Amino acid sequence: MKIAVPTRDNKVDDHFGHCEHYTIYTIENKQITAKETMPSPQGCGCKSGVATILRDMGVNVMLAGNMGEGAKNVLESNMIEVYRGCSGDTDKLVEMFLEGMVSDSGESCSSHHDCAH
Repeated sequence: MKIAVPTRDNKVDDHFGHCEHYTIYTIENKQITAKETMPSPQGCGCKSGVATILRDMGVNVMLAGNMGEGAKNVLESNMIEVYRGCSGDTDKLVEMFLEGMVSDSGESCSSHHDCAH
């Protein structure tokens, strides 16, 4: 399993489409076995092609803060399961996810103007 987290300063970036970078975690036997970063592509998250890039890297889970429905739909159409409403330190978040303590908030970014989430 691979998990992607929109990141800024080692914390979940609240703005998925404009994050500093993505932290990609490789998980084996419910343990983090590798961690790498990928620069965020230019442009809005739902239109930047990031979903395809992440899918091609083997990512199948996205742990994010705020995200519009367009971005969520694009990620899910690329077989990436989305959990919104996440915050805090990315390492701790992934550990909590692996312990079954993270669920999707069900809330989308309400002010989606020109992809300014």
